[in-house]
Amino acid sequence: MKVLVTGAQGQLGRALVARAPADWTVEGLARDDLDLTDIAAVQARIHRDRPDLLVNAAAYTAVDKAETEEALALAINATAVGAMAEALSETGGRLVHVSTDFVFDGSSPRAYRPGDRRNPISAYGRTKAAGEDAAGPEALIVRTAWVYAAGGANFVRTMLRLMREREELRVVADQIGAPTWAPGLASVLFGLAAKGASGIYHHSDAGVASWYDFAVAIQEEAMTAGLLDRPIPIVPIATRDYPTPAARPAFSLLDSSATSDLLGVRPAHWRANLRTMLQEEKALG
Repeated sequence: MKVLVTGAQGQLGRALVARAPADWTVEGLARDDLDLTDIAAVQARIHRDRPDLLVNAAAYTAVDKAETEEALALAINATAVGAMAEALSETGGRLVHVSTDFVFDGSSPRAYRPGDRRNPISAYGRTKAAGEDAAGPEALIVRTAWVYAAGGANFVRTMLRLMREREELRVVADQIGAPTWAPGLASVLFGLAAKGASGIYHHSDAGVASWYDFAVAIQEEAMTAGLLDRPIPIVPIATRDYPTPAARPAFSLLDSSATSDLLGVRPAHWRANLRTMLQEEKALG
């Protein structure tokens, strides 16, 4: 199996390259290797390399900035995806596309299922929904949320830095979802691809959390791991007390049961994966 991975410098891209099955040949493409706003270059690369599988882990993910750069976000999150799908249909390859909980508006009374109606409330969410449409019915689309990994740019590492720098933190407590450890997501993507899955699936770690819950757990686990010298107060606040340019869904928990049923493996709880990530972070120094 010959695989191309876009977004190879990101935390998910790195995890995909590191966790590929032993008998698969994987090449990671970073931004410098392939400009996703250059449609001709995207399609030429696919026609040249003729991968069996292309895992698109690249995305425009600056949620707030997308409110003023929606055209650029759309080019990367949707137009490029359509170009990938078209070229792969011509070369016989398959597309695995990573999407997001932000395609939902957060009004559901239960965890979102893959077939639930989308209603994005931000420019980022709109462009990712457009990307799902551009990927087409033959693609494997996996929605995920709150992704993090050791060494990446993410909520966990931001919290660790702020906990060292500040005497108190205020964290939103009324946005509910579940964190996702990137290496676990990488394994799920490869597992679904190996099963020949297509259509839309969900994956996040087991359990439920608010951003406040996540921050409290980060401090507790980091103290145990010796990554922090002292605890600080963490104060729960409402979304209205932390205004941002882009609206966020208040509830974006994903129902991953169809993914688990197909793979025969239940995801680990987010706190267990957080503990593993912090040990890796400690090893990185």
